[in-house]
Amino acid sequence: MRHIALPAGDLIPVLGQGTWHMAERPERRQDEIDALRAGIDLGMTLIDTAEMYAAGGAETLVGEAIAGRRDEVFLVSKVLPQNGTRRGAITACEASLQRLNTDHLDLYLLHWRGSVSLQQTIGAFLELQERGSIRHWGVSNFDVGGLAELWDVLRGPDAQIDQVLYNLSRRGPEHDLLPWCREQGLAVMAYSPIEQGRILGDPALRAVAHRHGATPAQVALAWVLREPGVCTIPNSSSPEHVRENAGALEVKLGDDDLDELEEAFPRSAEAGPLETL
Repeated sequence: MRHIALPAGDLIPVLGQGTWHMAERPERRQDEIDALRAGIDLGMTLIDTAEMYAAGGAETLVGEAIAGRRDEVFLVSKVLPQNGTRRGAITACEASLQRLNTDHLDLYLLHWRGSVSLQQTIGAFLELQERGSIRHWGVSNFDVGGLAELWDVLRGPDAQIDQVLYNLSRRGPEHDLLPWCREQGLAVMAYSPIEQGRILGDPALRAVAHRHGATPAQVALAWVLREPGVCTIPNSSSPEHVRENAGALEVKLGDDDLDELEEAFPRSAEAGPLETL
């Protein structure tokens, strides 16, 4: 497993596991738990969840999946912006910890920028760190403007990561966000790296995959991971898909591959608003 370093020095896997849309269908629950456990076995020990996912149900599912293996996992959750007040974020974190059946998170993120002042949210994060409830904190869905605002707040540059939408069909972060984060040493976590499967039928992607004896999903993941300082968290609801995702680490894209994908998925000429799902 390859790793990237957070600003604080922690190493996290470049390929982790997301849980958005998990715990929404009871008949798939055991498959989803088995998938997360299979990922841990393969070194995909970065697991991302959020209080919003399935109204807390995803956190409960993750807690069950990692039972007895908590020390192997770099566990991430997110607080909703409306809960981002000093008291609200602390209460939300305590509830997340209870659902996850753990005494701490490795990383706690503000899910997106809301109306609560960043100083309040950071104050809550710092208090949670002092309590030992979280080890690190960061943000999600912040564009460069939001990050610059964060950097102007006391202790704002202590953020460890920005989680954003980034894949072959959503290349906006390449214009300004990825360069800004590299300059500041801020890690980036890409969510929905295969665009929830919508890009997998593209002929160019399939052609590159065929040349490598890989699947389109593996090539799409390898493309995201070509960027330094970037990790990604694909969702997988079955062990088979988890094993497929892990195979992306064996795919080495050459210049011809990248040129073909560039033609099929061209980057916009100018930076636009940060996209979200």
